[in-house]
Amino acid sequence: MGLNDRRFVESQYASSERLETRRSVWQPDPSGRTPQDVAIEALRARRPARVLEVGCGTGQLAERMVRELDAELVAVDLSPSMVEETRSRGVDAHVADVEQLPFADGEFDCAVAAWMLYHVPDLDRGLAELARVLRPAGRLVAITNGEEALADLWALVGAERTHTTFMGGNGEAALRRHFDDVARTDLRPHAVFPDRDAAARYIETLDRGDLAARLPEFDGPLVVSGAAIVFVADRSAA
Repeated sequence: MGLNDRRFVESQYASSERLETRRSVWQPDPSGRTPQDVAIEALRARRPARVLEVGCGTGQLAERMVRELDAELVAVDLSPSMVEETRSRGVDAHVADVEQLPFADGEFDCAVAAWMLYHVPDLDRGLAELARVLRPAGRLVAITNGEEALADLWALVGAERTHTTFMGGNGEAALRRHFDDVARTDLRPHAVFPDRDAAARYIETLDRGDLAARLPEFDGPLVVSGAAIVFVADRSAA
């Protein structure tokens, strides 16, 4: 079952436990920046009045954007549970599908898609919708993973990294089909697993209990390299 299979996505985000287990292990890039830091810098550069976040999850990034950007924020997610969690943070959140956004053309100055475009069954349709709801000169900021993310962890269990429809190697080409200018920033965050059980739980959140069982015993914390890419895609002003 692929990462963009709707049944997989529904099971992954029916509640926040899996997402929080994965999120809890990540530490910043050696520069001290996180992908979220870079995303907010790219948004702030445009001084947006209205921002859309698609695939908002539990609303952590949405809450930060409300706090740090002088902009109206609207967040959407397919999961009613995620929408409720985001609303609990005081964010205007709604259940909606990125493939069919309930907004008029040109409603937003910027849009954000953080670690979610690889979950979209029809990626081109989702990107077309994001381009549609952005005004001319609008900006999409999309965060995703690189092919080498967690390579050390997957090597320990004898598995290769899963390739997705939107990651470091293919994300730019997908964006260029719908946007006029695309730039990228690569970061190297790292994950810290305090013990074997923590690493196994991380793998199990991906419905890969078979791989978690292969994880060897190890002493002390396990530190593995990540790879994150922040794409900034702009529409032309015309």
